[in-house]
Amino acid sequence: MSAAPVFAAVGHPNKGKSSVVATLSQNDAIAIALEPGTTRHRQTYPLTVDGDTLYTLVDTPGFQRPRRVLAWLEAHSLTASDRAETVAAFVTQHRGHDDFHDECELLAPVLEGAGIIYVVDGSVPYSAENEAEMTILRWTGQPSLALINSIGPDDYSDTWQAALGQFFQVVRRFDAVRAPFDQHLSLLKAFGQLEPRWEQPLERAVQHLQEQRLRRSEQASGLIATALEDMMLWQEQRILTATQATDQSKDALVNSLRERWYLHQRQREQSLRLTIEHLYQHNRIQRQEAELTWHSDHDLFSENSRQVWGVSRTYLTTAGFGAGALGGVGIDALTFGASFGTGALIGGLIGAAGSYFYGDRLTLSALKIGPLRDGLQTASFGPVQDSQFGYIVLGRAIDHWWHISRRNHAGRELLDLAPTESHWLEQLDRDSRNTLQRFFDKCRKNNNLDDEIRQRLRHAIEAAFAAYDDWRLNSA
Repeated sequence: MSAAPVFAAVGHPNKGKSSVVATLSQNDAIAIALEPGTTRHRQTYPLTVDGDTLYTLVDTPGFQRPRRVLAWLEAHSLTASDRAETVAAFVTQHRGHDDFHDECELLAPVLEGAGIIYVVDGSVPYSAENEAEMTILRWTGQPSLALINSIGPDDYSDTWQAALGQFFQVVRRFDAVRAPFDQHLSLLKAFGQLEPRWEQPLERAVQHLQEQRLRRSEQASGLIATALEDMMLWQEQRILTATQATDQSKDALVNSLRERWYLHQRQREQSLRLTIEHLYQHNRIQRQEAELTWHSDHDLFSENSRQVWGVSRTYLTTAGFGAGALGGVGIDALTFGASFGTGALIGGLIGAAGSYFYGDRLTLSALKIGPLRDGLQTASFGPVQDSQFGYIVLGRAIDHWWHISRRNHAGRELLDLAPTESHWLEQLDRDSRNTLQRFFDKCRKNNNLDDEIRQRLRHAIEAAFAAYDDWRLNSA
């Protein structure tokens, strides 16, 4: 079996080399800064899947004095046949010298056999200094390709394309922060065409990465399904003495249990998000969303979240759930939307006075006080009595998954989970919608869930991933 290929990202300082390495190695721990000189020493980042290293990226310092280096090489080279040896001699002679520290660091992995990924910023003009860099790299004789990674608003890509084509067999435009997954695989295939000994290991790498992506999607659906079940069935309980049950007002008891219930749900959603992020190897994300802030439009229990992620009365009654699902939904389904949950109140749910979720207009869970036994009573809040809550949790979870699964590891911007403008469930197939509604109905009635419905739920969430993806692409 051929050894795993090694690729060195090289170029001028502050042109996106570290961003390219972060994305291709799926490592968001790589330092990316606006000021030049952040990377002073070469650093290696293997991409490993299931314990198998598919390839290794080397992040290198940028060229500092390429024209002086080229002048030295030209002065010491006798014929074209000795150019690679001349580059090696330059590194040997100048290693440890401050004047050419960065050049020696970036050339060393290339001389050791790494393929070259030459990164330029397509938003700045081409210059003679770049030509010196490219000439030095060509002297090494190593397989190479060039990436135009535009950082700023201006666009000189066409000029770069023409210039780079004189030095590199493969020239690609590659936005390290936003390039889709297929472009990552395309680069690997391109290198396999440049170097025969890498063709087989890179074909394996492409296959492993595709399988990894599919497996992550399946794992994410299972994580969301488990969290959805936990949140729908969660109860807060408190043991009361006979004196407490008599003296404590119902409103105070409702408030106490409800606030604890809310806190658990917020924390469970936060836990799900962190788990999904770690699944996709995003370990350092910062969010724009204040998901644990009570009075926030993006909070799990805000009116805004209900309007964005909850489904309408029309959806529940006409989207194809069928008579069985409609019977389970009952008054809640027929009245939700126009009446903001009046049906739920008619159904006997206890009002959660002052709750932020839907204001005073909708109650999620009933307060239940059990019979007095041996001087004690059990008070409980939950499980949730409105399937709308399930749709809100599901929509928010799938939206978060969508952003994370498509986020490159070079991204350093805040993750903005701002609500969307219209609902996506209309894109979901009838069987999956039926499965979701039956699941929510069973949870609402506190029925036991068997493995079959859990499996069907995971499949429905996987279908929801595809539906949400299509909807996002079509509404972009």
